[in-house]
Amino acid sequence: MDTPITGFVRAGSLEELKAKGRLVVHGPHRPILVVHDKGRVFALDNRCPHMGFPLDRGSVEDGTLTCHWHHARFDLASGCTFDLWADDVPTCPAEVRDGEVWVRPVFCHADPAAHWRQRLDDGLAHVLGLVIAKAVHGQLAAGVPPPDVVRQVALFGIQNRDGWGDGLTILTALGNLLPVLPEEETYLALFQGARRVAADCDGQAPRRQRVALASRPDLATLKRWLRRWTAVRHREAAERTLLTAVATGASPAALADLLLAADTDRAFADGGHSLDFTNKAFECLDLIGWEHANAALPTVVGQMVAARGAEESTAWRQPIDLIALCTEAAAELPDLFAARPNMHGWSDHAALARALLGDHPVAIMDALKAAIRAGAIASDLGRSLAYAAALRLARFGTANEHADWETAHHVFTYANAIHQMLKRIGTADRDGHIEAVHGVLHGAMALYLARYLNVPPARIPGEGSEPLDDLPANAEEIRVALLDVFDRQRQVDLAARLVARHLTLGHSVQSLIAILARALLREDAGFHAYQVLDAGVRQFGEWGNTDEGRHILIAVVRFLAAHSPTERAELQTADIAQRLMRGGELHQDTTA
Repeated sequence: MDTPITGFVRAGSLEELKAKGRLVVHGPHRPILVVHDKGRVFALDNRCPHMGFPLDRGSVEDGTLTCHWHHARFDLASGCTFDLWADDVPTCPAEVRDGEVWVRPVFCHADPAAHWRQRLDDGLAHVLGLVIAKAVHGQLAAGVPPPDVVRQVALFGIQNRDGWGDGLTILTALGNLLPVLPEEETYLALFQGARRVAADCDGQAPRRQRVALASRPDLATLKRWLRRWTAVRHREAAERTLLTAVATGASPAALADLLLAADTDRAFADGGHSLDFTNKAFECLDLIGWEHANAALPTVVGQMVAARGAEESTAWRQPIDLIALCTEAAAELPDLFAARPNMHGWSDHAALARALLGDHPVAIMDALKAAIRAGAIASDLGRSLAYAAALRLARFGTANEHADWETAHHVFTYANAIHQMLKRIGTADRDGHIEAVHGVLHGAMALYLARYLNVPPARIPGEGSEPLDDLPANAEEIRVALLDVFDRQRQVDLAARLVARHLTLGHSVQSLIAILARALLREDAGFHAYQVLDAGVRQFGEWGNTDEGRHILIAVVRFLAAHSPTERAELQTADIAQRLMRGGELHQDTTA
């Protein structure tokens, strides 16, 4: 390991160095390679910054050092690499005194935070996973708060890709989880989010900023215009309208209402992704600051105006015209909310969720209307929808095709997004934001179409008389067993039973969420897995450690287990970077 030493240490005689060409200095510090070339003495970290291979086993020629493992080449004088994927090799001061060579094993930077911030920009720009990992580790070690790293990566993604993408969704989902993650998982979360943003931007055209209108129409007019431009797929007009709303100083709630109204004019657009991306853009701004709204929010407009609505799908039209049902119910919403009792605290969320899982779409719409008449506000409807969608995942039958997991996932993450947006808007006002509730109607019909995924339904562990006593009772043993489950395929049901066991025994929920995050972060996971974990933690927060809350985390772990393990190549990169940054020798036993 690397122990800081401020003074010079003797490397050897100049005569010996000239004879051998190179020396390696060992000690409590990292190994130092001392090279004599063309009458000059150079001192560098002996570990190749790419994979840690001993550089003294490389070759020196014409002022360059070549590592013989992956043939990365470095400038001896500066340590700078000619091969960007390898990163620069750190150097340290070297002096010759009275025929003796002395080196000062100090590899720090004058401003470590600034140095690693620049290196992260370099890694993102060139999609260099190892550089990204080292830069994230370096910033954290320099005391940079994790939200600042999220902001840097998010702004890179916003500026270097013409539209919101999977990478920004992953980054935001992980940013949401940072408060419950321990130090090790925080590093992995920031690395995974950053490398996915970099991959998303690779080869993409950068974003070209548009400007707001010179006039400042009222929000009602801007909403009409945004819906019109979205309907006719006029991206530039839609973006300028949205930017004008931002320029007027509209609140996040008003901007959410504006975008949600336009987004839900098409039913379940792009399989729910359009609305989910919109919600993630708002959550991203919560993380990085709303002063960036004029840069972040327009990134979702391109997909929103181009999205294909479910009204163009046969399944939504036959054998029952679900779009017509949604249209009829939407027409009743103003009167329903106008007649809603002026009350707070409607609490029949679980009962409504069970009704939403029914087999008859008319009855489902009737249940939503009845809930409004009984006092439910829009966010109550969203909460019930999200819980019902979580039950689709929790009861997903493993006899289905593996790809069918994605159908259940899309409904759940869409339902979570509509719930979060409705909460942001605030719909307790009888006269406000009726259009936003259209998304609940669409979500309910998407949930109905996914009913076959629960035929037959998987049993939820802990329900009825199913015993869990064969599983460990100690919290740490449960968590170890859970990670072991993720090392093997087809362990969906066992993973669910372990989560149920952990929760029913009253063990720490935060530690369980941390272990689920650990299980996910070590995988080369697709962005759906990150969406599910983020949405599940959000929805669990609505219920706490109740039966409903347990069902939600069981849904999450079943989905994650169904998609594990993967090759874990990115975890290997993160581990190598961490060991290099901590001064470890990765290849002490490697022979020439």
